[in-house]
Amino acid sequence: IDAALPALGARAAPAAPAPSGVTRTSPYRARLIGNHRLNQAGSEKDTRQIIFDLAGAGIAYQPGDALGVWPENDPRLLEELARLTGLAPEQLAGRDISRLTPAMLAFCAARAPALATGPARDAQAPWHKGWQLRDLLADYPVKASPEEWLALLKPLTPRLYSIASSLAAHPDQVHLTVNILRYEVAGRQSGGLCSRFLADRARAAALFIQPSPHFRLPADDVPIIMIGPGTGIAPFRGFLQERQARGAPGRNWLVFGEQRAACDFYYREELEALARAGSLHRLSTAFSRDQTRKIYVQDRLHEEGARLWAWLQEGACLYICGDAARMAKDVHVVLGQIIAAHGDMEADAASAYLDQLAAEKRYLRDVY
Repeated sequence: IDAALPALGARAAPAAPAPSGVTRTSPYRARLIGNHRLNQAGSEKDTRQIIFDLAGAGIAYQPGDALGVWPENDPRLLEELARLTGLAPEQLAGRDISRLTPAMLAFCAARAPALATGPARDAQAPWHKGWQLRDLLADYPVKASPEEWLALLKPLTPRLYSIASSLAAHPDQVHLTVNILRYEVAGRQSGGLCSRFLADRARAAALFIQPSPHFRLPADDVPIIMIGPGTGIAPFRGFLQERQARGAPGRNWLVFGEQRAACDFYYREELEALARAGSLHRLSTAFSRDQTRKIYVQDRLHEEGARLWAWLQEGACLYICGDAARMAKDVHVVLGQIIAAHGDMEADAASAYLDQLAAEKRYLRDVY
């Protein structure tokens, strides 16, 4: 669907919500009321829609904000690491035991000669590919005092997730779209600290709103192009819900990608309903494993370069959310190519055009 472009108005972000008193250091313990797997049978991923109840909390957020979640350690892992370190599980509970840092490796290597001549010298060693402290100590026992362990292990820190909802559509709720990281190390189950907490054990969690003033919707009549593969779709679900609730006339174009359409098309029914209602004017998808040659969102953008350039010429805002290491870089390169080709510019001029869009807050990125 690609409706005619409305006239553009002045850009203005919605008014900021009143502060609730809930902060990183004074979080609100919210009840988890939804934990739904978004993937269908046959998927290689486990991506969840996580929903928290905010009723009575006085918490407000804007589309584009992030939710800070304080994770809790797996009691079984605490027991296991307690045996390996000699600490009590209660002493470990508030520590981040999921990360194997260079400082931890150096500490252990200084006390375990076998480790010093193995993984500590080899950048390609298994510890470098998903090992946690538990895995290291299980294979390379280390003796240290409780005081030394506690000085080494840093306090837990909150994890930030892009909010995947709008209060206008879901009053008293906040939604997340979370990829659950799971893998095996030497026969031991491992993975993401916070994602597995949310998926497997959480009944409630301490949370707070992390405002993202750099990642806001424009005025209602301004068209937007949203590029969000995988869990990068999260803030754009909130954008679309907010614009539908406000009856915003600006056109909305979502570019989404994942592995397979049959099992990894997150929020498909919602998006199709938004399209039928006239709130999602264009939906472009790239499912990398559905054909012999892998196709990604940057490939779809390249194919639709003329249309993208036309939207930009009409004043559209361009948003990217997702992986910073690869996707965002690849998309940035393709955007430069599209601007150069369809704007009849040299590469330097196309790069300057993107810089100007960023300066005008029309090229906004939420990458991680």
